[in-house]
Amino acid sequence: MSKYTEKFDTSIKPKKHSRFWHAVENVGGAFLLMPVGAKITKVNCEGLKPPYIILGNHASMVDFSMMLKGTRPYPISWVCSIEEFIGREYFFRQMGMIYKRKFTNDITVVRHIFHVLKNNKGIVGIYPEARFSLAGINERLDDALGKLVKKAGVPVVTFMQDGNFLRSPQWNKHPYRKVKVSAVMTQIVNKEETETLSAEEIQKRIEEKFVYDEYRRQADEKIQIKSKERATNIHKILYQCKHCKKEFSTYSKGTKIWCQECGSVWDMDYYGKLICENGEHKGEETFVSDWYRWERQNVREEVRSGNYKFEDTARVEILQSTKNGFMPIGTVKLTHDENGFTMDGDLDNGEHFTFNRPCETMISCHIEYDYKGRGDAIDLCTLKDTYFVFPLTAVNCLTKIHFATEELYYYIMETRHSK
Repeated sequence: MSKYTEKFDTSIKPKKHSRFWHAVENVGGAFLLMPVGAKITKVNCEGLKPPYIILGNHASMVDFSMMLKGTRPYPISWVCSIEEFIGREYFFRQMGMIYKRKFTNDITVVRHIFHVLKNNKGIVGIYPEARFSLAGINERLDDALGKLVKKAGVPVVTFMQDGNFLRSPQWNKHPYRKVKVSAVMTQIVNKEETETLSAEEIQKRIEEKFVYDEYRRQADEKIQIKSKERATNIHKILYQCKHCKKEFSTYSKGTKIWCQECGSVWDMDYYGKLICENGEHKGEETFVSDWYRWERQNVREEVRSGNYKFEDTARVEILQSTKNGFMPIGTVKLTHDENGFTMDGDLDNGEHFTFNRPCETMISCHIEYDYKGRGDAIDLCTLKDTYFVFPLTAVNCLTKIHFATEELYYYIMETRHSK
């Protein structure tokens, strides 16, 4: 595959911010925050100065501007997915960005983080869920965060945002809902505690902070969302009917989601609750987050019974360079099961292509609903290459694959440790 050789230079160390580029970030960030309110409350942050690590929940692009406001007057070097460098590499390099291939264990990234902290005396911004929130609730965190902090020996700050998901959920980013965004910035581990606390204790503090449910908060605080499109595309995450249990049978538009198999219909009210409109369950209420968790539990049972398997033909694109972006390379057979993700097939240039990422190497996977208008995509990486894989015939399969990746990882790791 020499034609598709990756040209991104992973060895370049993150630059220290100049005053100019930090000013550019601040001006751009202030512009983006104008419609959202952007109230930030700081807890235990008196006298806090770099270097430190700041960890945030992640739901939309406004998150970067919010965190930048919270850390003023100091700039941030964010850990950023490599595909975000496409067309922006020069600017991202100037801003001290740290590249990352999704869900890979890359020691070079760790070295770059330590370079920012120890050499540049800067702030490292990390979104530890490593993907946008899909249902407004916390996703599982990498269990090595505590070890990273312990080794870095710098304070840890959490930056937990409210409203960012409700304003622009990943399954239907536009139109933006009229929701104010706020954040609580908390120093949860100071420098002295990095020496006295164990990595496990630090990990526990982080995980305790990363618990949230935007839909329950919306209902509790009576936050009204009157957008006529507030449920459009929610079937992207609620792919299984709550009543007949049929998978991939739901569809949504406007304020409603319905099952094309049994005919059940739910309406999303102003406060984010889904209320059944017909049948024997008429009047029944459910939270989006509860429906989402129910689907995960079903996938967990399927994985642990040995019955999970996904197969489809898929179009594959490779990240050739940050200048040229993604290049289509061919169509392959995609399989996801207890052996992990496997791709096999002949590429457009005649070469035979094989790829495998075992389950135990992927704690989760990154998915994109209709990535840049090119279709639903799964992000699969090695340490050297990034592939975006587009299933061609399976309908609305991404959320289940996301669940299955995590459940396979934890099941295999539990099984291994029990032997």
